[in-house]
Amino acid sequence: MADGVLERLTQLETAVRRAGEAMAKLRDENERLKRDARRLEDERKQVLAQVDAILKDIGKLDLEQAP
Repeated sequence: MADGVLERLTQLETAVRRAGEAMAKLRDENERLKRDARRLEDERKQVLAQVDAILKDIGKLDLEQAP
């Protein structure tokens, strides 16, 4: 019976170690994804600012429709 308990304890320790490693990988991946999301948000803001500037410039043009 003691062998069974020791074997089970070893399995549990291995499972806990694997779970800890998985959590560390997930934390790293989460941080990477957060950085990517911030970068994409910044890029989106820049593109929106460029589009707004282009639209303002177009609005300033004196465009008359031809007859």
